[in-house]
Amino acid sequence: MTQPFEAGVVVRDLEVMERFYAEALGCVPVHRSHIPQAIAGPAGLGGRLLVVWLEVPSGGRIKLIHPRAGAASIPAAVPLAGRCGLAYLTFHVDDVAPFVAALPSAGGRPLSSPVVVSARGRRISFWADPEGNRVELVDRRGDDLEAG
Repeated sequence: MTQPFEAGVVVRDLEVMERFYAEALGCVPVHRSHIPQAIAGPAGLGGRLLVVWLEVPSGGRIKLIHPRAGAASIPAAVPLAGRCGLAYLTFHVDDVAPFVAALPSAGGRPLSSPVVVSARGRRISFWADPEGNRVELVDRRGDDLEAG
């Protein structure tokens, strides 16, 4: 591997999704590219695309892929582990609380009940972004939340 991992997310509303990942999760746009049909077609991507690369604070990247022709949505009613394929993006954070506070105003919807749960010594929280893609937050401090 020569660079940090990238994940691609096909989006309907590029502006809304770019704002969500920037405001709620601290991702920074680092590149924007129009991909013509001459490249996207043979690569198996369909038609023309606009792709925005967002750098995650830890160094990985998310590619927001906006097709010029509409994209089909995947029904959200099936539980995360109830279907095959990519289920969610995980963000490891120092403290889950500020993210949990920021996500609703950025268009996020909590999926965990309660919003933050304890799992194997970690505090985690699952969310849906404005288009229903799943996002997991993992608090690296776990359950050992000593003051100071």
